[in-house]
Formats: sequence, C-alpha cells, structure tokens
Amino acid sequence: MTGTDTGTDALTSVEEHLNTVLAAVSPLSPLDLTLQDAHGCVLAEDVTATFPLPPFDNSAMDGYAVRASDLVAASESSPVTLPVVGDIAAGSTGPYTVQPGLCVRIMTGAPMPAGADAIVPLEWTDGGIAQVTIRRAAQPGVYVRGVGEDVQSGTVVLTAGTHLGATQIGLLAAVGRDRVAARPRPRVVVLSTGSELVDPGTPLTPGKIPDANSTLLTTAAREAGGTAFRVGIVPDDPRQLLDTLEDQLIRADAVVTSGGVSVGAFDVVKEALGRLGEVRFDRVAMQPGMPQAFGLIGPDHTPFFGLPGNPVSAYVSFEVFVRPALRRMLGVEPINRPTVRARLSEPLSSPPGKRSFARAHLAVDHGTYTVTPVGGSGSHLIASLAGANALVVVPEKTTELEAGATVTVMLLERRQA
Repeated sequence: MTGTDTGTDALTSVEEHLNTVLAAVSPLSPLDLTLQDAHGCVLAEDVTATFPLPPFDNSAMDGYAVRASDLVAASESSPVTLPVVGDIAAGSTGPYTVQPGLCVRIMTGAPMPAGADAIVPLEWTDGGIAQVTIRRAAQPGVYVRGVGEDVQSGTVVLTAGTHLGATQIGLLAAVGRDRVAARPRPRVVVLSTGSELVDPGTPLTPGKIPDANSTLLTTAAREAGGTAFRVGIVPDDPRQLLDTLEDQLIRADAVVTSGGVSVGAFDVVKEALGRLGEVRFDRVAMQPGMPQAFGLIGPDHTPFFGLPGNPVSAYVSFEVFVRPALRRMLGVEPINRPTVRARLSEPLSSPPGKRSFARAHLAVDHGTYTVTPVGGSGSHLIASLAGANALVVVPEKTTELEAGATVTVMLLERRQA
C-alpha cells in the first residue's frame, strides 16, 4: 500500500504489525571495523589467538626473582639474605640468568629471568638494593604469570555472534587485533513533524511547545544499540518533509518520525511519503500508540517508522516496534525487552479490544516483584513516563485488573528498586 490509510474500522493486532516490521528487516552486513567502532556491535567472525597470553613468563608483583630452593629455610626468625645482581623492568629484553644463591630485582610484568622459578614480593623483604633480606620461603611458581596461563595459542577467544562490550574489546586488543569483522550499529535518523514545535531552549510564544520527541527517540535509539542522528523539527509542509527525508536517506539504515500519522487535516507524513516508497498506515489495537506507519522508502528500501506525535505514544511505539527492529538489524538476541510476572499493587483499567501498555514502577519486595502504575492514562503525560521503569502489559480482552492480580511487566531499564 503506497501512502494510504486502511480506510476501515478494523484494527491491526500488535503481533501483526510487529511481524510486518520484523519481516522487512535483517541483520546488517558485516564491516571491517576498528575496535573503537566495533564497541557495542556484534562480532561476525571467530577470533583465534595467534600467540599465548601471557606471551612469556612474567612477574605478577614488584619484588625479587629467586630460586625457590634458596629460600627453603627462610622465616621471620631466620631470614635469608641474597645478593642482588641486577634489575629487570617491564618491557626489558636483555638476557638475565639467576644463578644459585643470587636474585634480581624485578617489576610487575617484567619477563622472568632464566634460572628463577618464583617471585618474592617486596613486602616479604627489607627492600634491599645490593642485597636483600627475605623473611619468608617461596614455593616454585609463586607470583609467576605463566606463558599461556590465560589463553593458549590457537584458542578461539570469541565466536561470531558475540556482543562486543568493553571487556570483549579489551580481549581483542590483548590478542593483538586492531580490527574485526562486525555488524555495524544501525544508523537511525530521527525527526519530529509539526509547525507547533520549537527546539528545547527556545523561548515559547503562544501556540508553541518544545520538541521532546526527537530527543527522546534519538536517545532511545542509542540505548537500543543504534547510532542515532537527531535531525530535529520539520514543519507541516509535505514538500519540506520530502526534501528532508531525501537528504537524510543517504546516511540512514532506518528513519523514525513522530507526528503526522493519525487521521487529521494536517497529517503531512502520508502526503510526503507517496513518492518515496511503500508505506502502510495502520490503526493498531494498542493504547497508547494506535496510529502507526511502516514501510520501505528510498532507493535502498530503508525501513521507515512513522510514530504518533504524543510523547508517551511515541516512546511506547518505539519500545514495541522500533527497538526490536533495531536489535534485529544489529544482530543481537533477544530483540525484545525482558518481561517478568509481578503483583499489581492497585487496580488498573484497560480499554476493551486493545493491548494496553501502562507506565509503572517495578520494585522487589522480599523476592517478589510488585508493580505500581504511575501517572494517568494520557499519552501527553511525559513526567509520569520519566518516573516509570516498566510497562504493565494488559491483554486485549482484559478491561479490569484488581489489586493483587499477577500481570506481565516489560522492563524498560535495570534500576535499583
């Protein structure tokens, strides 16, 4: 359907609309990325260590490299004194050998000298330079990081499909990789439509309101794993919206707009998109967020999401439809927010025939999840949205829930209860 409305009273189910979205998106093709650019992405290759970690035996402490057999009798009451015949710093490449009855000073990370089989920490000694008094015996191998102790050469350290967080990026660097094949973050262009909107910080004049949606949705896209670009505000002018979308498609893996998708005299999104591709406008059986638009636009068939203009509707729509699509494009699983079962702390109503997503606060009480609705039902009430960490999901056939009922809750963030 090209830039048209369904024109009927029938509502599309949440599942049907979501399935339409997910059928149109797939994981992005892998790119050769630097480690910094690969952070937050999904690895598209198995990575094998080409050398062991550590690559050589080295000291785990600042202290003295010794032969353990020279310190068998060492104790607090009967310390052993050894001549110090050298110093080995981290990064040293010089040949050192510890003969019986001798030792060398050594720094953390420095290579173990030949002949030595143990490290005596500085704390066990008097810190001597020419000679050192040692007050404890040392077992062979103590405070020595053995070659390959962490990773053996030839080991697969990360497999394709691994999400690359900070620790995984660190491991890649440790095995000598500076680039990897990874699925890139989806690039998401976000804009708001509406002549009543002004940028945050702009003095308000009669009839004007700050544009919260583009900032809200841009940050939501980043939280979902995307690289998001806030284009800002486009007034109610189909030609200007069309020009803006055409300009932005070159850098977009997905486009998200808010406003202009409901039945109204100034809904410019429908009018502008007919020239760009196949976009379907649906009335989805959900509250908030009934008006939805989705399709593929531009020469690359870029996924387009047209979300409602009220901020709560826009955000809930993003969570239900856009976030799973971005996660699918990123190549991660699961694509949906986690859910839990929780006890409802107070009664909750829901409209018949629609799946309701009620803003709520989830807490843990003696190991049991308890959820409390926050704010009213109005889709413009963004203050209550900011106070929520979850959404209570009420099925289409349920209109009333009593306090104490067990409900399904979608977690929006991990927050201390």
